[in-house]
Amino acid sequence: MAAKDVLGRRGEDLAAEFLESLGLVVLSRNWRCREGELDIVATDRVDTLVICEVKTRTGTGFGTPVEAVTYAKRRRLRRLAQLWLSQTGLRHATVRFDVVGVLWPPDAGPEIVHVPEAF
Repeated sequence: MAAKDVLGRRGEDLAAEFLESLGLVVLSRNWRCREGELDIVATDRVDTLVICEVKTRTGTGFGTPVEAVTYAKRRRLRRLAQLWLSQTGLRHATVRFDVVGVLWPPDAGPEIVHVPEAF
């Protein structure tokens, strides 16, 4: 596994733990279909489905991790959420899109930025 993939997996693990600490229940991780992937699908245990994109970076030379979620990525995530809902048959009153940015420099511990309702 490439170093980039290892970093991404570690960031997703950390993000999932963080979201669970907020009371969310993770329903799915790394859900894939031919159109793409959803990093984390969770629920607030009431009526909100949370689609969470996780971006992990070692530095900010190309912007912050949160800034890496482009307009095209947001559009794709909306489409993937529709596909996930149709495949699982689950219904929620609200679908929310969050972003978790993990900045994890090689010489320091990780910093997590959670943006609920990012788009």
